[in-house]
Amino acid sequence: MDYVYRPYEERTPDEQYKNLIREILEKGTWGPSPMVDKDGNEINTIDLMGATPIRFNILENGAPVITERKIAFWKSAIGELCAFMNGVRTQEELVEYGCRWWSAWATEKKCAKRGLETGDLGPGSYGAAFANFPTADGGSFNQFEEITKQMQQRPELKTHFISPWIPQYTIRNYDYQQKVVVAPCHGWIHFRIFGDKLDLVMFQRSCDILIGCPSNWAQYSALLLAMAEVMDLVPHEFVHMISDAHIYENQMPWVEEILSRESHALPTMKVLKKHKKITDYRKDDFELSDYHPEPAIKDIPVGV
Repeated sequence: MDYVYRPYEERTPDEQYKNLIREILEKGTWGPSPMVDKDGNEINTIDLMGATPIRFNILENGAPVITERKIAFWKSAIGELCAFMNGVRTQEELVEYGCRWWSAWATEKKCAKRGLETGDLGPGSYGAAFANFPTADGGSFNQFEEITKQMQQRPELKTHFISPWIPQYTIRNYDYQQKVVVAPCHGWIHFRIFGDKLDLVMFQRSCDILIGCPSNWAQYSALLLAMAEVMDLVPHEFVHMISDAHIYENQMPWVEEILSRESHALPTMKVLKKHKKITDYRKDDFELSDYHPEPAIKDIPVGV
């Protein structure tokens, strides 16, 4: 379906990223974290449960690729989600989709601890949940394939919902050995169709605001655009709801730098090629223009 973006010069600067950071700093609670830095040291975090939902009307004010620092990896984030929609669960396969950052988690040590082959994210990972969700009869269920069908056949339903969570592989107690290198953080997806418009709400269990959030905004904006193309609908609003929004203590110097910077109008993200199936999309099917961010910030630490 044809649709038109509001011209870049008419868009307003978007400060929701900085506002989210400020909300965490003002209302969050400091505490221990299960994550460690690259040297194996435990890292405390400041966590805010139930942060204010973030809303982006993409055609009205641009796609949420943050402008407080240049995000050169936006295509890699889209590639990651494309891989997961296609059932990918290994580091090697992720690289084929243009996403290379899982090497810190899919290590020999981490995989062996969970009884997995090196490089295997596990049967509880995003790809397994999205494309091969285990069923009670021992089979598997492709969520994206069936939800797309449901949206085409019953657009009025409120149940266009996808989950990345397979409890028997993500829970850790004395009876269950977790079978995933990182329990899914994002990917609870709710599509809703209103007339000729498509909305997407993404609920996130846990969000590293400096490292994960910029990637998540880019990839789920792309998903909204791509699904709208498949459904012949107008992409409307992407809403991001975070349960545990957090910042690591060793990220604080970078937090201060980001908060000191200017925010700009958000860029234009377009789909270059329409596909019949949502799983046929790849990172190079998307184009970014009108992107005028502040300079890139390198070496922000991440917990692993």
